[in-house]
Amino acid sequence: DACHIYHCGSLRDNRIELLRASWHELTIRVTDVSLSDEGQYTCSLFTMPVKTSKAFLTVLGVPESPQISGFVSPVMEGDRMELTCKTSGSKPAADIRWFKNDKEVKDVKYSKEEDANRKTFTVSSTMVFKADRNDDGAVVSCRVDHESLNSTPQIAMQVLEIHYIPSVKIIPSTPWPEEGQSITLICESKGKPLPDPVLWTKDGGELPDPERMVVNGRELNINLLNKTDNGTYRCEAENSIGLNSAEYVLIIHDVSNILLPITVIPSLTTATVTTTVALTSTAPSATAINTRDPNTLAGQSVPDHALIGGIVAVVVFVTLCSIILLGRYLARHKGTYLTNEAKGAEDAPDADTAIINAEGSQVNAEEKKEYFI
Repeated sequence: DACHIYHCGSLRDNRIELLRASWHELTIRVTDVSLSDEGQYTCSLFTMPVKTSKAFLTVLGVPESPQISGFVSPVMEGDRMELTCKTSGSKPAADIRWFKNDKEVKDVKYSKEEDANRKTFTVSSTMVFKADRNDDGAVVSCRVDHESLNSTPQIAMQVLEIHYIPSVKIIPSTPWPEEGQSITLICESKGKPLPDPVLWTKDGGELPDPERMVVNGRELNINLLNKTDNGTYRCEAENSIGLNSAEYVLIIHDVSNILLPITVIPSLTTATVTTTVALTSTAPSATAINTRDPNTLAGQSVPDHALIGGIVAVVVFVTLCSIILLGRYLARHKGTYLTNEAKGAEDAPDADTAIINAEGSQVNAEEKKEYFI
């Protein structure tokens, strides 16, 4: 008996090598596999009857390395960008995905077409977007996935470079500038290319007091603030794309009012008096109080409250004494007043004598009278 393998006819190719041959096994090896090697292979064992076994060999088309077209650098902010990623020779058709900074972009257009050999495919994917300053420096990648790549995708990358007009913002060092203090206005400007040194102006003109208004890079320092510094400060930044600016309205406030709580306990009373005094250092007057010395305020307010407390205590004391004296007076004159009949009958041995004594008592009663005031 003999064993033979056939592939659409006899195996006459230098790339095909016979590795093992016996009555029970026949092994071949195909090197440098190409798409033409795809097809059905038959192994026949010439016995009576002949026994055969068939197997179909599928050859995968490995996609070529992807290429990104349509890329331009640099790109002006607001311009429309259309990037196309293409790869050929895949069988079956490969899959293409887009990423921007490792985040997949879903809104893309995918297409595929058959190659001239009618076995492999050329696939492409197009991503369209509007250039934005936030995309400057972003990595755009095109990733090709295919079963022939053994989970190792092919990737093409491009780094976006977006040019844009400067953005400008003014940040004050304090939200409540006061007279005598200092303030720093920081001009934050971002742009590509980098903006030139910023220009500071006040109310549309140059800074009026260069000795107190010092520009240090992108910062404007104003010392010893006063009301003449009120106004609109403008910071301008410019690059090759254009110019932009920001404004800050400076309003100088008077020295802040300070509220000091004072607690006074007057003598001879148990009452607690709490007052709140508003101090201001603006227009001086006869009642002005130095805000820098709270002890002086307390010393001047205590005598007034102590005098009021003393008067209240005296009034309360006099009232209590009057109530006590009136009570003692009423207690002494409180008693039971007997009638004239009762007075005559107290020492009488019998009723007749009591009547006679009562009549005498009435006479004496007319002579003796009591007056109550």
